[in-house]
Amino acid sequence: MSKERNPAFNISVSDFTYDLPASRIAAYPLEQRDMSKLLVYRDNKIKDAVFRELPSCLDPGSVMVFNNTRVIQARLEFFKESGARIEIFCLHPELPSRDIQRTLASTSPARWFCLVGNAKKWKSGELSAMIPEKGIRLYASLSGKKEEGYLVDFRWEPENMSFADILEAAGNTPLPPYIQRRPEASDKKTYQTVFARDEGSVAAPTAGLHFTPWVLNNLKKSGVNTRELTLHVGAGTFKPVTGRTIGEHTMHSEEFHVSRGFLRDLLQAEGPVIAVGTTSMRTLESLYWLGVRICEGKNPEGALRQDVSQWEPYWGERQLPTAARSLGALLDWMDKEGLDHFTGETSLIIVPGYEFKITDVLLTNFHQPGSTLLLLVAAFIGDDWRQAYRHALEKDYRFLSYGDACLFFRNPKTDG
Repeated sequence: MSKERNPAFNISVSDFTYDLPASRIAAYPLEQRDMSKLLVYRDNKIKDAVFRELPSCLDPGSVMVFNNTRVIQARLEFFKESGARIEIFCLHPELPSRDIQRTLASTSPARWFCLVGNAKKWKSGELSAMIPEKGIRLYASLSGKKEEGYLVDFRWEPENMSFADILEAAGNTPLPPYIQRRPEASDKKTYQTVFARDEGSVAAPTAGLHFTPWVLNNLKKSGVNTRELTLHVGAGTFKPVTGRTIGEHTMHSEEFHVSRGFLRDLLQAEGPVIAVGTTSMRTLESLYWLGVRICEGKNPEGALRQDVSQWEPYWGERQLPTAARSLGALLDWMDKEGLDHFTGETSLIIVPGYEFKITDVLLTNFHQPGSTLLLLVAAFIGDDWRQAYRHALEKDYRFLSYGDACLFFRNPKTDG
């Protein structure tokens, strides 16, 4: 099916915008994470709550899915002898491996795909930075240009330190561009979820920032089951939509990891499935489409890495399997390949017209006007996103990454 024939491609981005005053963008988090406001949308009605009340807003037996990715300190600062400041933003590794976990664990040297601030001042030569209190010296040199960024070669002393340790010691927190201030030491803690574990993100899964051990414990007491997956959030999550229609936008791709146990628990879930954040939702829905591919006999023999394309759900008319059959096919594939975990990439875009297969409830923050994340919310609750955002603006909610949260319920699944 051509883009012209599918209405999803022709959605006008200008229909999904709103006026967001700069004063409403939270520059800092609240001192107590779980005291943020929580907008609850259910049965077409809105109510105001505090995040600590989240357990009482959910149904016992629900399955809440967290993204346990950990933000790396991906912004590195160097100064040339001339005094020119060069900032290198590490996006994803190239060598010794494209696998984020492996490269973060590697010793010197490493090559990363990066954005470079003030690149016009750095045409050649090796930059160096010293962290004397740690006894670390870090070097960077340009290896070439690639797409919209650069390939940067890093080496460091002591050579036996991992690159993850180097970033933790030398890097700064990669705050999103709409937070108009320099990173501070406190951001290393506050721009990280309390359940973060697997390093690899250059942006936080911000819906998770509101959770505290107290909230997690009370979720358990209230009968909400919690499970974890991993999607490493890339800087592309902040990529603006520049086209007139969403069909002109190229969605960024992000790496995810899922265990066999997680899939089994998801398949056996009897209560509503709650995605904590858009990253968890995109991974959950991507799992369905991977299963569809297997059901349709399109999975290549021996292909251990699974990828979901941007427009996969939108191509053509076809008979789709139930969520149970799709997830079951994915589990059977893992059994056949002898896998306990698998890694994939997803560039799935969720826009109005998308039919949700796995996710029943979405916990998320408030998103930028005209963004793919706002279109995702509109796909989930329809035109009522306008009512919800208008309410939040009128009630002095705080917006974006360090802002307040919203809990959106959709109608129960009818696809089995």
